[in-house]
Amino acid sequence: MYESLGFEALTPLAASVGLGLVLGGAYGALAQRSAFCLRRSLVGPWSECLPALGVWVMALATAVAGTRLAVVSSLVSFEAHRFLAPDLPVASALLGGALFGAGMMLTGGCASRLTVLVGAGNLRALLVLIVFAVTALATMRGVLAPLREGLGEATVHGGKAAALAALPGGELWPLGLAIAAALFALRSGARPSHLAMAGGIGLLVPLGWVGTGFLLLDDFDPIPLQSLSFTAPTADTLFWTVAATAIPAGFGTGLVAGVLAGSLGAALVAGEFRWESLESPRQTGRYLAGGVMMGVGGVLAGGCTVGAGLSGVSTASLAALLALAAMAVSARTVGKLIAGR
Repeated sequence: MYESLGFEALTPLAASVGLGLVLGGAYGALAQRSAFCLRRSLVGPWSECLPALGVWVMALATAVAGTRLAVVSSLVSFEAHRFLAPDLPVASALLGGALFGAGMMLTGGCASRLTVLVGAGNLRALLVLIVFAVTALATMRGVLAPLREGLGEATVHGGKAAALAALPGGELWPLGLAIAAALFALRSGARPSHLAMAGGIGLLVPLGWVGTGFLLLDDFDPIPLQSLSFTAPTADTLFWTVAATAIPAGFGTGLVAGVLAGSLGAALVAGEFRWESLESPRQTGRYLAGGVMMGVGGVLAGGCTVGAGLSGVSTASLAALLALAAMAVSARTVGKLIAGR
C-alpha cells in the first residue's frame, strides 16, 4: 500500500515517525484534558472510582470496536502478532501485570499518564519516566533480559484459544466486550465531555494498527505492526536519544514526542502548565521503586495499561486480558495498603 501513496522521499520507517507524532499529539491533548489514567479509577471507594473508570472503559470500547472493524474489513491482520501467540505466557503476563499495577500506584500514574504529566511540567513524572525507560530497556536487552526469557518459557498452550475471536462465536466475543464496556461507561456518571475525549483516545488505537499495518505496509521495507503503547516506545526513545547516529527513530519515538507536545500544548492553552517536583527523600524512594517495578512489569506483561490494555485487548488477545486484569487487581490491592497506612 505504501508505495502507492507517492512518498518516494520517505521510507516507511521515517513515515511511521510522522504517524506517531500525529497520533501521540492527539493522545497527549485528549489525555491531558480528560485526566485519562486507569490508576485514577482504582483509588478510593468504588462510588468515587466509577466516573474515572467509565472514562477509561469508554476508550477500551472504541479501541476494541474500531480494531475489530479494521480486522473484518481486511485492513489489518494479527495472525502473526505476538499478542496472539499460541503459547500463552501466563507467568509473565500475571507477574508483569502485578508489578506494573503496584508500580503505578507508587508513582501516582501509569506510564502513559506520566508522559502526559511531563508535558505539563511535572518533574517527578520525568524522573520516574527515565527510570522506567532504563529499567524497561534493561529487561528487554540488558542485564534483566534473562529474567524475561526465563519467565517467558512458562507458557500454557492455548492454540487458537489464545484469541477471543477464535472461540466459537468468533467476532461476537470482542463485539460483546465493546458493547458491555460502552454501556458501563455511559452509566458510570462520567462527564459526557470526558467520555467523548476517551472515545477519541480509543479510536487512535485502530488508527495506529491500520497506519502501520496497512497504509505504511511495504513488502520490500517492512516495519512492525504496532499501535499505542508506552513501554517499548519509551525505552526506544531513550536509546535513540543517546545513540541517534547508530539507530533510526521509529513509530514509538514519534509517539512519545507527540504525546509530550500534545500535553504541553493542551496544558498551556488551559492555563494548567506548572512546574512540580519531589517533596521529600521518602517520596523520591517510593517513586523510584515504582518506576523500576513498572519498567520490569511492563516488559513482562507485554505492555502498559495502554499497550497491553487498550491496544492489546483490541487484538482480542487472552494474554493481554490476563495482564490487564493482573494490573487492575494489583493496583487496587496496593492502593488499599497505601491508604491503610
